[in-house]
Amino acid sequence: MSSKSEPMYIHLILYVVIAVLVFILIKVAYIDPNKVVEKEKYYKQESRLRMSNLREAERLWQLKHKQYTDNLDSLIMFLKNDPSVQKVMTGIDTITGKSTNPFVKLTDGNLVWDSLYRSPKTHTPYIVQVDTSVVADTVIDRRGRIIKIDSVRTIGQRYFIKGPDGYGTIGDLTNDALKNTASWE
Repeated sequence: MSSKSEPMYIHLILYVVIAVLVFILIKVAYIDPNKVVEKEKYYKQESRLRMSNLREAERLWQLKHKQYTDNLDSLIMFLKNDPSVQKVMTGIDTITGKSTNPFVKLTDGNLVWDSLYRSPKTHTPYIVQVDTSVVADTVIDRRGRIIKIDSVRTIGQRYFIKGPDGYGTIGDLTNDALKNTASWE
């Protein structure tokens, strides 16, 4: 009795199917997750660079206006148009000879002010807040009667920047020790 072997083209088709399945498995198990991890790493780094530039912008704003701001539009217009910002960016430290530019370039090597509005991942605006404190002072006459109550409202002595995608925060609204501190530093 002779057994007839299967034709060669069936074996070739099976080899091709196995090769395609192996390629799909490698792509799904290794290549795609690496792309996702690399993209997430880019978003995290880019968002933190943008928040660092917002911190430096808040510092320059505070030097000029004696308080911080929570208005991103005003802050970015300040960066674009104010001569003091240009002076700081192009200045050279006379002692060390290094640049006084406090801003960092983004991951693509450029510094575009309009990119500071939104996060790179979801294109959601950054959350920028300033503190508001009210101090009441009571004026009392010699007989113990209240003459008047003075209240002083102070705005913008501390600021808080939060990335909408959860990549960190800068500053604190209640603690002066954390005024310019980033959560990732």
